[in-house]
Amino acid sequence: MAADPDALNRGAALAAYATETAACTRCRLASGRTQVVFGIGDPAADLMFVGEAPGFHEDKQGIPFVGQAGKLLDKLLAGIGLDRTQVYVCNVLKCRPPGNRDPVPDEKEACEPYLFRQVELIRPKVVATLGNHATKQLSGKDIGITRVHGQEQQLKVGSLDVLLYPLYHPAAALYTPRMLEVLESDFRRLPELLGRATKPEPEQAPLIAAEPAVQLGLF
Repeated sequence: MAADPDALNRGAALAAYATETAACTRCRLASGRTQVVFGIGDPAADLMFVGEAPGFHEDKQGIPFVGQAGKLLDKLLAGIGLDRTQVYVCNVLKCRPPGNRDPVPDEKEACEPYLFRQVELIRPKVVATLGNHATKQLSGKDIGITRVHGQEQQLKVGSLDVLLYPLYHPAAALYTPRMLEVLESDFRRLPELLGRATKPEPEQAPLIAAEPAVQLGLF
């Protein structure tokens, strides 16, 4: 099967954007990181996962979800017939907060343009948010994950109308059997959501992220 030229263009744009993001100094976290943890996976994925922030191992390796929570994510993906190569995984924050503390509002605000541009370039059918911070950041609503997990909602992220699907964060389910049961149940709905969702189309803007720093007002 021939490669999709549109997907290849988006992949090239995402790779170029990752290179630019690696030099970010928009917030205090830049001074303490080992490297920016941009994201990993299929640049044309139908399913995108957004977590909270890199931890110790992610900061060292430059890859999101490489610890115990990542192993659980891989297990959950295998349960619905997918693996990391078929989805895209990233975080709200691209740099590790000191001591793995929670992100603070100005850090999330500084990183938001990067996340929104990732969504615009990948154009996923479903964006699955993992935990409170990702869910609140992308939904724009201050409603906790306990109330909204497993409830899909159509909303705009950047220039795209996407299907947002909040899930418990795998880290929170590691040592709480009841929460793990709920996460597994919510996860099992993903194939059905992917089956009925459509690939979002941008309202405008080229795929190639020419001068993205100027375009997004990053500097």
